[in-house]
Amino acid sequence: MFKAKIFVSSIKNLLSHPQFEHQQWRGIVKVRLKWVKNRSLDHVIDTDTDLKAACLLKDAIKRSPTGFLTAKSFADWQKLLGLTVPVLRFLRRYPTLFEEFPHARYANLPCFRLTGTALLLDSQEQSIHQAHENDTIERLSKVLMMMRSRTAPLQSLHSLKWDLGLPDNFEKVLIPKYPDHFSFVKAPTGVSALRLKRWHEEFAVSALEKSNEGEEKGDEYRQFKRGQTTLAFPMNFPRGYGAQKKVRAWMEEFQKLPYISPYEDSRHIDPNSELMEKRAIGVLHEFLSLTIHKKTKRNYLRSLREELNIPHKFTRLFTRYPGIFYLSLKCKTTTVALKEGYRRGKLVNPHPLVRLRHKFYHVMRTGLLYRGKGANLIPREDILLKDMGNRMEDKEEEGGDYDDDDDDEDEEYEEIETGDEYDEETSDVED
Repeated sequence: MFKAKIFVSSIKNLLSHPQFEHQQWRGIVKVRLKWVKNRSLDHVIDTDTDLKAACLLKDAIKRSPTGFLTAKSFADWQKLLGLTVPVLRFLRRYPTLFEEFPHARYANLPCFRLTGTALLLDSQEQSIHQAHENDTIERLSKVLMMMRSRTAPLQSLHSLKWDLGLPDNFEKVLIPKYPDHFSFVKAPTGVSALRLKRWHEEFAVSALEKSNEGEEKGDEYRQFKRGQTTLAFPMNFPRGYGAQKKVRAWMEEFQKLPYISPYEDSRHIDPNSELMEKRAIGVLHEFLSLTIHKKTKRNYLRSLREELNIPHKFTRLFTRYPGIFYLSLKCKTTTVALKEGYRRGKLVNPHPLVRLRHKFYHVMRTGLLYRGKGANLIPREDILLKDMGNRMEDKEEEGGDYDDDDDDEDEEYEEIETGDEYDEETSDVED
């Protein structure tokens, strides 16, 4: 909290400096970069699409008063779940999670309920939510602290609940437990919204600032507090870009611009200045840092664009800064990932909920092996989960150290400047 106050004070001193207006315009040379495909991150996004759909279906079945869903009830959910196959076919792929049985009255109507393994994994998920509830509250508070009005539409938060690690029905099971933190309000547009009731100064420290508080970067952080340097964004360029003189010169000038915290008021900054662009990069960097998978869909960000005070065509920022972000066009949608959050296609510091989702995905993949072979051949949940744990331990032992560069980024595509036409609006399956 002390460091956060020092940071706020240093920013206010900077903004009042007579040279501040000049610093907003540094005349940075614009470099046009081509989009480069990252196959390892594309694979992560492809995998997580099926994993997310399975988890959302699990939650929908659990919410159902009957404890099951009929094929008729989810017939039109394919687009909502982001699937490329019908939902019925998707559920039948994974008999280790979803058990099919005929309807009591209509024999030809397929129904699905959760298997014992799925219920066991769900109970473990609830335990993680309870154990890390304070972390969830901080993450949600920081998201609202970045909003102009400290308010976000509930529909936008529902779309982001998977990315932010919020529990299902969080507005009923989580928010009412913290009446001093949050309140439900009607937004000016008439939609239901969640508002942060009070500012938390101890939370107003960005991930970039925290990463520079460590022992290795202590001197740089102390210099930053004295106004002698700026905080630099970690860069991991696609192969070949880092060696280009123009790109290096451009990034050096960009890094020299003052870092504006995403929790600072930005209304005084010229919206067309280079400083405002760097501030927008900082906001997007912080938002993605708050997601437990270090990625989200562009449309989810778009729904909060005005509250976050980022440009209308903010997709350009992802393509202009490929050393910080990766823009993926997999699964008929547009996803943006924070590159520093991944190393060789794996999350650097996975959240406990992410680790559980990896278990969930292993059970899904095992289900493919037993598809169509009969429920009596599917291993019991204790054997299945034990085998899953052994395989995950083997993978961790095989991990080792990797180079920073992703050696599978080697395919160039045409430059995508605006990106506003690449995907259709998608949303999660809600109540």
